[in-house]
Amino acid sequence: MKLPIIAICILSFFALHLKAQNKPASATEKYEIGVYYFPNYHLDKRNEKHFTKGWSEWKLVKEAKPRFEGHQQPKVPLWGYTDEADPKQMAQKIKAASSNGITAFIFDWYYYDDGPFLERGLEEGFMKASNNNLMKFSLMWANHDWTDIHPYTAGTNQNLLYPGKTTPATWDKMTDYIIAKYFKHPSYWKIDGCPYFSIYDLGKFLESFGSTELAAKALSDFRTKAKTAGFKDLNINAVVWGSTILPGEKNVADPNRIVKELGFNSVTDYVWIHHVALAQFPTTAYDSVKNEYFKYALSAATNLNVPYYPNVSMGWDSSPRTNPAKPWGNSGYPYTPVITGNTPVAFEKALTEAKVFMDTHLKGTKILTINSWNEWTEGSYLEPDTKNKMGYLKAIKAVFGHK
Repeated sequence: MKLPIIAICILSFFALHLKAQNKPASATEKYEIGVYYFPNYHLDKRNEKHFTKGWSEWKLVKEAKPRFEGHQQPKVPLWGYTDEADPKQMAQKIKAASSNGITAFIFDWYYYDDGPFLERGLEEGFMKASNNNLMKFSLMWANHDWTDIHPYTAGTNQNLLYPGKTTPATWDKMTDYIIAKYFKHPSYWKIDGCPYFSIYDLGKFLESFGSTELAAKALSDFRTKAKTAGFKDLNINAVVWGSTILPGEKNVADPNRIVKELGFNSVTDYVWIHHVALAQFPTTAYDSVKNEYFKYALSAATNLNVPYYPNVSMGWDSSPRTNPAKPWGNSGYPYTPVITGNTPVAFEKALTEAKVFMDTHLKGTKILTINSWNEWTEGSYLEPDTKNKMGYLKAIKAVFGHK
């Protein structure tokens, strides 16, 4: 009887796959697509103090150069080098995202002991855009070390500018700010009535409080504040890694236990390469990374005791953050292999697999995170460039239907 059972399982999965490919999302199938947004494409007083007046990460995009034969650099944005803190220019992004099936921007949100950083894209751009009612926004607290790698020269010190470890007093002040400034905005993203708030670096979060018990209490206190402010509860999400990327990152031992003990509501990823090593240099194939990632995703969905929201990454190429005047090699971030073959067609296939995965492993609201709207200097962006134009956005619309 073993062979027929296996055959039935295979046929069932194949049927689900065909169903996902051939049927757009309907009103009864609720998919929420949250896309990470990296807000370093506007003028910020810290950046101008550290670099030069008028600096933004667009400078690295413009100065990137090909590092091997066939390497597509520099990338050229179709809409030009926009100022995301300009509400009119942000409105263009909102219109394109919302009309192609994206539910929310998940802003990489920075807050250190001395206050917020890179907040103008959200507060002056998105929140003041005339059409911000078309989609939602939420926060992923990017509580990682901010180091001087814009650009970085291999073999030199990676100077720490802003430590990701913060004080409990900062957390208390920060959560008050979040509730008052963001959660109460009508466009803040809520999952089943609960504001979605994600934490990027679990290790730094634990360091900030000194113990699992105190970290759990901090999250509990945040929930209490939110309920006092009139919210049902919070959906506090943990970004979990298998491998580190940025300078200063450390893996957390037994993240499943930490997620449970701290009381997180859900888990997701930021980017595929947090779980998949780029095994070949200078290039690694997109499909091979995708296949390895979904093996991890199956394990996560099986072993976690909270919902696991899968991720689809558009690509990876961090070479624009390397010094263009110096040699390039495989010496660690940002000197890493480049993912190739990540065409809009390949991206659409990955989205289809993610849809099948959600249909199989998630009950209720099906949430997918995507890396990313505009990680231009990490080669993972949906925002149109002069080569693929709206191709990646159209792929989302093709799989998940028009919102």
